[in-house]
Amino acid sequence: MKLEPIVVSLLDTDLYKFNMDQVIFHKHTDLCGQYFFKCRNKDVVFTEEMAEEIREQVDHLCTLSFKSEELDYLRSIRFIKNDYVEFLRLWHPIRDYVTINRTEKGELEVEVSGPLFSSMQFEIYLLEIINEVYFRFSYDYGELLASAEKKLDEKIKALNDGTYTFRFAEFGCRRRLSREWEDVVVRRLAKETNSCVGTSNVYLAMKYDLTPIGTYAHEFVQMYQGIDSIPLAYTNHFAMNDWYDEYQGDNGTALTDTITTDLFLRDFNRSMVNNYTGVRHDSGDPYEWGEKMIAHYEKYGVDPHTKLLLFSDSLDFDRAQSLYDHFRDKAKVSFGIGTFCSNDTDVAALNIVIKLQYVNGRPVAKLSDAPGKAMCRDEGYLDYLKRSVEFRLSREK
Repeated sequence: MKLEPIVVSLLDTDLYKFNMDQVIFHKHTDLCGQYFFKCRNKDVVFTEEMAEEIREQVDHLCTLSFKSEELDYLRSIRFIKNDYVEFLRLWHPIRDYVTINRTEKGELEVEVSGPLFSSMQFEIYLLEIINEVYFRFSYDYGELLASAEKKLDEKIKALNDGTYTFRFAEFGCRRRLSREWEDVVVRRLAKETNSCVGTSNVYLAMKYDLTPIGTYAHEFVQMYQGIDSIPLAYTNHFAMNDWYDEYQGDNGTALTDTITTDLFLRDFNRSMVNNYTGVRHDSGDPYEWGEKMIAHYEKYGVDPHTKLLLFSDSLDFDRAQSLYDHFRDKAKVSFGIGTFCSNDTDVAALNIVIKLQYVNGRPVAKLSDAPGKAMCRDEGYLDYLKRSVEFRLSREK
C-alpha cells in the first residue's frame, strides 16, 4: 500500500511550535536537541511495510518549504515577528536530522537530532505521519471513518442541545486519524457549533479563518536544563522570563507541570501572575490543580475571574463538562481537546509521543504531576532532577 502525501503544508502543525521556535531563534540558536519517539500502548506492532511508508512520507516532508501565502499568514499573527518569518522563508525540514528504524519485535524507533530551532519542528509532522500510516495499514480505514463520523455527529448534537455548554479549542494534530479527517472535524465544529474557539493547527486556522491557539510545551522548559549556567530547579524562572521578554504578555498562558506544579508556583510570583493571562493543566488531578491555582491567584490579590484555567490533559467531552461545571463560577475556563476530536473511533487511539531527551549532549526530563508521564533515557539524571526539585521545595516553604 502506498499513500498520498500526509503532510502537504508546513503550516500543518501546532501553533506552539512556531511560538517556541521564535524564542529559540532570538535567544538560543546555540542549542542542539535530540528527540525520541515512544509508543505508550502495549502490544502495538509496526510492520516493515509501515516503517518504509513512514520513511517515504518523511522524505516527502523534507521537500516542502513555506509558500508565500503561508508566510503572510504567519506574519498576520500579531506576536509572530517579521525577522522570524523571514528565517522561515529560508528554512525547510532536513532529512539527515531524522533516523527511522524498526526492531525485530515491531517497535518503531525514531530519533531527531540537530540544532534545536530546526529539530524541534519535526515532532508534530512525524506524529501526524506515524499515526495515519499505522491506522491506514492496520484497519479498514472506511470503517474507522464511519465510526468517527457517527461520534462527531453525536458530539455536535450534544454541543447544540445544551448537553455540553463549555467552549474549547481543537488540539488534535498529533494524534489525528488522518489529515482529511482533522480537516472535516475542524470545519464542522467551526461551522455547525458556537463552541469551538479555534484550533492549534495553523493550516486549518488559516483555511477556515479561525483563531490559531497555543503557547508553549514542556520541551520549552526542558531545554533550559541543558544550559550550563542555569540551576535545574530554576528552569521555570528562566523560561518564563525569556517568554515574557519575547512576547510582553501578548502570548501568555503558562504550562505549570514540566518539573511539577508545586515548583512552578515558586517562580510564578506576583510579577509573573500579572504578566501571564492564565495557566495550562496537563497532568495530575485537574480539580486539585485548579483549586491550587485559584488559591495562588488569591494569595497575590488577583481576581481568578480575570485569569484563564486551560485544561488539556487527555480530555473527552464529558470530563470537560464536569470540569467546566466545577470551575465556571471561579475563573475563566477553557479546554484543549485533542484525540477525542480528531481520532475518536471504535478502535483505541495510539498514545504516541516524541520527547526532547538531550540538549547540547546533556540529558533533560519532564517530571510532570503524574509519575507515569515522566520520560528520561538517563535514570541517574532523572533521580538527580527529582532531588534538585525536592531540595528547593524543602528549602523554600
